[in-house]
Amino acid sequence: MSRTITWRRKAAGLTAGVAVAALALTACSGGGGDDEGTATGPVSQADIDEAMQTPTTLTFWTWVPDIEKEVALFEAEYPEIDVEVVNVGQGADHYQKLRSALEAGEGAPDVAQVEFQHLQSFALGDNLLDLTPYLPQDIGDDYVPWVWEQVRSTDGEKVWGVPQDSGPMGLLYRDDILTQHGIEVPTTWDAFAQAATDLRAKDPNVYLTNLPGNDMGQFTALLWQSGARPFGFDGEETVTIDLTSEEATQVAQYWGDLVAADAVSTDPDFTDAWYQGLANGKYASWVSAAWGPVFLQGTAENTSGLWRAATMPQWEEGANVSANWGGSSDAVLASTDNPIAASQLALWINHDKDSAMTMATEQFLFPTTTEVLEDPAFADQQAEFYGGQEVNKLFAEISATVEADFGWLPFMDYAYSAGEETVGKAIAEKGDLVEAMQAWQDELVTYAEQQGFTVAD
Repeated sequence: MSRTITWRRKAAGLTAGVAVAALALTACSGGGGDDEGTATGPVSQADIDEAMQTPTTLTFWTWVPDIEKEVALFEAEYPEIDVEVVNVGQGADHYQKLRSALEAGEGAPDVAQVEFQHLQSFALGDNLLDLTPYLPQDIGDDYVPWVWEQVRSTDGEKVWGVPQDSGPMGLLYRDDILTQHGIEVPTTWDAFAQAATDLRAKDPNVYLTNLPGNDMGQFTALLWQSGARPFGFDGEETVTIDLTSEEATQVAQYWGDLVAADAVSTDPDFTDAWYQGLANGKYASWVSAAWGPVFLQGTAENTSGLWRAATMPQWEEGANVSANWGGSSDAVLASTDNPIAASQLALWINHDKDSAMTMATEQFLFPTTTEVLEDPAFADQQAEFYGGQEVNKLFAEISATVEADFGWLPFMDYAYSAGEETVGKAIAEKGDLVEAMQAWQDELVTYAEQQGFTVAD
């Protein structure tokens, strides 16, 4: 499972140079030079049937471990299609090689895994095939609404990828530690802050949770849940950057106060020290995503039976709002010679019930289709690690509470990197997070203008 999680972390470490490369890509790198051409209207089922019965070789770049299982199911369904699965690296390595191939005009795959927050950067240079003509018209109805919005163009007219997995946010906590100290599971952020303070007073060796300075993915999810909408892009040249809104400032002030009071720890996550903290009881909870429960089982095996899962604390009593951290899609490159076969590969491995269920139950990617989320074979699994709790069902319910109107910049790699240098540094040094948010804002505005974008007022 740790291999599956690694990519969710490494994406935050992309360099500014890679971001520049993304913006430098031009439309000439895409386009599809085959006999099929690129569809301008719905592709008929007859054309799809013909393409899937024609001997074809596709190249698929993905970091999902053992995805050959799903590919084998696809090849059994379409024996004339041969799929070459290639793992060129995870996170930064994957994206850098993909962009290099696009810039060179050769060597790009037919299908590539792309995280939600990076789809816009690849679509910007006409490098992604609009999948709308190749998919059933009502395909979006099969997905959790907010997930489907993540793979659509900002104007809603195009589809850049088929959703593969997601990361709705919840709270994983040590039931034994909270019970021992008489602390109830906090349902609001006010209660969470009080619980963090009380726990430190009762046991100075334990923190209620950890806020890493090296993970803008998690921090962005905290902004998402608060109602902040820090990023946006019109799909052409105008970006929205709003890291100093009332909601964003509330999040920064809240966590900044906890950090300054030493009420939460600030260990970099996905490091040896952080793994040990989860395993030895240093952290009594983890504000995590739906992929977290299985990941935690492999990281802290010795704590089996001690953890439980709950919804995220809320900013308002009685509210029920979550956010997302992680998640990816399979996109088709516009340069493919076989757009029909490539689009059907992206669709089939993520949408076919058997394939999607295999991903959910064997590779532990949190599903995006309502069919799998509601299937008892997935939802009703009782997790011994969580005291027999039906954790999948809980996170499936949580997924329905994620607000859909969250957007991204076409240079999120740079945005996350700049966030680590400003907000992340302030977390690590116990500095002023509100000031750091202003610095992050200023850095991104400057960068956007340097790259030729118009920043919305």
